[in-house]
Amino acid sequence: MSQRRFHLVLNVNSGTVQALGVTEADLSAIFEARGLDVTIDADPDKQLSERIQTALESDADTIIAAGGDGTVTALATAVIDSDKNLAILPLGTANLLARDLGVPLDMEECVDALATMEPLAIDVSEVNGTIFLHKAVIGVIPELAAGREYIRGQGVGAKIGYMRYFFRRIGRARRLALEIATGDGQTRIERVQAIAVASNAYDEGLGRFFHRDKLDTGLLTIYVLRHLNFGDMIKLATGMLAGHWRDYDALDISTAKTVTIRSKKPRLQLMIDGEVTSMEVPLNFKIYPRALSVLAPLRAIKEEIAEEQSEAAGTMGQTA
Repeated sequence: MSQRRFHLVLNVNSGTVQALGVTEADLSAIFEARGLDVTIDADPDKQLSERIQTALESDADTIIAAGGDGTVTALATAVIDSDKNLAILPLGTANLLARDLGVPLDMEECVDALATMEPLAIDVSEVNGTIFLHKAVIGVIPELAAGREYIRGQGVGAKIGYMRYFFRRIGRARRLALEIATGDGQTRIERVQAIAVASNAYDEGLGRFFHRDKLDTGLLTIYVLRHLNFGDMIKLATGMLAGHWRDYDALDISTAKTVTIRSKKPRLQLMIDGEVTSMEVPLNFKIYPRALSVLAPLRAIKEEIAEEQSEAAGTMGQTA
């Protein structure tokens, strides 16, 4: 097999890049020491769209998103319709997809693993034409996230001010009336504090906080949070850490292949894979099964093959 060629797009503004002072020279040395063929784009003066186009036109077979979840989603959106693979060098704050895939979070360990990773086909979701890989959230949470982004990089005073805003906003949060319609013809009206539409489903388990084992079920999961006060936040966070958060009585969970959300408001604020935006309603969600080829450690590939073989064996047993 010929050596894989990489084109790396570095987001110099991502959390870990700024915290560690990662530079183009650092990355170049790490890849060169491992004999990996890479072109590094760390130009902060160019528009991301221009940098992505350059990556697509390169002779690399794999484009590396070096940054946080927003960087990964932006590059994945372009890679979907190409013949290239996506790889992740997790240099953000949450690194949610990297965690799901089992990609090492240490920068040098991740580069070590790149040589043996293999393509894995995962689902991709969409809302009103915007791609997401993890989840889209509506309600009070995007407002809190927008405030967090506003104070990023500022001093202690700004952080204290944000905490005051956080508790004040939670205390005064009003529920939002939404119509939720799924592709199977079911329609309901809900008054919610927040609603999340996720690509696949989050797993339960001790310490498995926002983790997905399966990334190719072809289903959206709808999480409706009907109320959220200080006590609710503590119960929900504790339940997530303890591994039994699905039992929380204010949370309703369902699945669908398509979802449409309507509101009396002409626009709704969303947080899509960590990025806050505003969209016109209705919000139309859909999922594209196994639409993205992303490099994953061999462990994830082997587990997927084993599960498929087990399912096939079960089907054969039922039909025998």
